[in-house]
Amino acid sequence: MIHLLRKELKLELRRKSVIAGLSLYLVSTVFIYYLSIGFNRQVLNPLVWSAIFWATLLFSAINTIAKSFIGEKRGIEIYYFSIVAPEKVVASKIIYNSILSLLMCLAGYGLFATLLSNPIQDHFTFFGVLILTSIGFAASLTLMSAISAKANNSNVLMAVLSFPVVVSILLLAIRATKNCIDGLDPSVSYDELVTLFAINCLVGAVSYLLFPYIWRS
Repeated sequence: MIHLLRKELKLELRRKSVIAGLSLYLVSTVFIYYLSIGFNRQVLNPLVWSAIFWATLLFSAINTIAKSFIGEKRGIEIYYFSIVAPEKVVASKIIYNSILSLLMCLAGYGLFATLLSNPIQDHFTFFGVLILTSIGFAASLTLMSAISAKANNSNVLMAVLSFPVVVSILLLAIRATKNCIDGLDPSVSYDELVTLFAINCLVGAVSYLLFPYIWRS
């Protein structure tokens, strides 16, 4: 798994266009928000700020994690199949995508705080939401990428399959973020945090169990 993680990191550093494209997407999207509603701060109530923040990060995550299996060259899976267990492949992909998704969330939060506003009052709980949501996005979208890579028009199929899967994670993250903006006691967000953790465990277990059958096909 360590060798697979190192391989993913080396490939990411070589494909500088992917990182540059993702950075451009985040910056341009947040800048459009700034031009549209940044001068009218009263429009940004807690629910609106939370909704546009997580919607932006969701589509960034879809574009980023979609390449997990869709971007693999044909035949590489046969090579992997001969040297490593499929469970380790999907586990390494989920771990790497979780780290990448978390970095993307932190970058998005920095852009929102700089160009729009930083209404977060409970930062400790908010960073917990960032971590759990990043893992949820990574686990769900990695499995969807593996399924989509087996079909034609995989990019379209990835977008169609991924949204229903991550919509529950997205709604929980929006509610928990709103609680952090309102400055409520952290215990108010415990239900959302526990549910996010449970979803992550469930999706991770399903990915671990089903991926060998998907890969073998």
